[in-house]
Amino acid sequence: MHETQPQDIPTHLAVIMDGNGRWARSRGLLRIEGHRNGVNAVRRTIEGAAEIGIQYLTLFSFSSENWRRPEEEVGELMNLLRRYLKSEIADLHAKGIRFRVIGDRARLSKDIVRLVEEAESTTAENTGMTLVLALSYGGRHDIAEAARKLATSVSLGLIRADAIDETVFAAHLGTAGIPDPDLLIRTSGERRISNFLLWECAYTEFVFLDKFWPDFGKEDLQQAVDEYGKRERRYGATAGTR
Repeated sequence: MHETQPQDIPTHLAVIMDGNGRWARSRGLLRIEGHRNGVNAVRRTIEGAAEIGIQYLTLFSFSSENWRRPEEEVGELMNLLRRYLKSEIADLHAKGIRFRVIGDRARLSKDIVRLVEEAESTTAENTGMTLVLALSYGGRHDIAEAARKLATSVSLGLIRADAIDETVFAAHLGTAGIPDPDLLIRTSGERRISNFLLWECAYTEFVFLDKFWPDFGKEDLQQAVDEYGKRERRYGATAGTR
């Protein structure tokens, strides 16, 4: 049996929470019931990640492409988000968890943006795990926005074009100040990252699970972390340099 060592625990875990709709359909329920049950899996994952010692947990909660879903479903998802922000932040704050949102806030309703800003402000000084919600988020959009910001800075003479390197570019992404994910988990059996953290996942380890998101629990999380701990991350170097 693999014995977990401190270096075997990912600093940053990212999760694509997939399969809510199929979970509901397999039970003859409406899709929204899958999303509602998915919130329970979110709670379990946050609690489990904190117990394991993960420092950053990023959850892909709503993608830029999800806006294309039927208006009724999008509305239900936004209502779920409102309820989550109103009911869960106090508990996260009490546990010392810092809350942060990445994504295009311009497409969100004003009341949700206000709730997000209040949650971020309330938990800003917390020193426990950082919970990041990727909301109205798309990796390509985030990269394009970073390029636009840098182009503007160059045109204004604030930075030289030849001074732009990977570090400078990364500082203009929505994830600025957050380490790249060490491990990404995707549920539901899909084997792709779906425009999620494209820049940041350059050397991320992937674990794909067949289980639908509402059924994901602490044991699944621990098994994925154990699998991560068995891998040797070489970053292009030779074996034995981890």
